[in-house]
Amino acid sequence: MEQPIKILIVEDNVIIADDMQSMLEEIGYEIVDNVIVYEQAEEVLKTKQVDLVLIDIILASDKTGIDLGKHIRENYNIPFIFVTSNSDRATVENAKTVKPNGYLVKPFEQQDLYTSIEIALSNFSYSDKVNDNAPQSDDDEVVSNSVLKDSIFVKKQHLYYRIQFEDIQFIKADNVYLEVNTIDKKFLVRSPLKDYLEKLPKHKFYRAHKSYIVNVDHIDAINSKDIMINNTLIPISKEFKEFIISSMNS
Repeated sequence: MEQPIKILIVEDNVIIADDMQSMLEEIGYEIVDNVIVYEQAEEVLKTKQVDLVLIDIILASDKTGIDLGKHIRENYNIPFIFVTSNSDRATVENAKTVKPNGYLVKPFEQQDLYTSIEIALSNFSYSDKVNDNAPQSDDDEVVSNSVLKDSIFVKKQHLYYRIQFEDIQFIKADNVYLEVNTIDKKFLVRSPLKDYLEKLPKHKFYRAHKSYIVNVDHIDAINSKDIMINNTLIPISKEFKEFIISSMNS
């Protein structure tokens, strides 16, 4: 199922933090928590799902936002953006050492915040170019994507959503696009099938045919030529058939 991006705010000015939360919730993001010091942020990261962190460089603790950025870079595979009143050369150079995914200077407007998050998510990890002129509908949308540990970001309209790998049933190559079929939706992604397969967990996703990738957890039935996933018949290669049968007998 698609989920809104979950954001952690780390800001020691309560008024600014509340304003940021209101701005973000208004445009569809989910705020996991709103904390003021390094230690609180560390605990949230440890115990909750967080997709992106907004960090003030100067915090109400001995450890700074740059320390937190370093902690995230070393321990978590998620993007973070520095939000600060300081844009002097020394601060910027210090911030660059932990490779933030964005740097936003206060004061800022809602659109500035949205744009910084949009760019950070689109550039994070992997990204695919999308054709803005391609046909779209409610169920068939061309999306861009980037990869996290257990899921992939897909862009619908103006927001990124997290799609769990376990919800992807199969992927079909269709000319220059891929149809990514989830439990209840279908998305169009511009990517070669081979490249997309490399982004998916190897123990769950296999190339069943030259035009198909399947999630083996969703296979309902198999015969000599096809497998069935959610009432859809998918052709399979001889090698994949032998792999599935051997797996069933092991």
